[in-house]
Amino acid sequence: MENARITYEQHVAECRQCRADAAPCAVAKHFWRLYNNARRQQLRAPGPQARPAPGEQSEG
Repeated sequence: MENARITYEQHVAECRQCRADAAPCAVAKHFWRLYNNARRQQLRAPGPQARPAPGEQSEG
């Protein structure tokens, strides 16, 4: 999950289109979806690693 977030952040910081448009490009959106999918999978997984991301409320 952290790798997906870091990949997204690095892309947005380095992508000429993301910086010029002040909006994420298609590749950045894809990386963000990968991060969200990894986060959801981690939240669904049983065990101590299943915790909400910072700023989110846990279910239940």
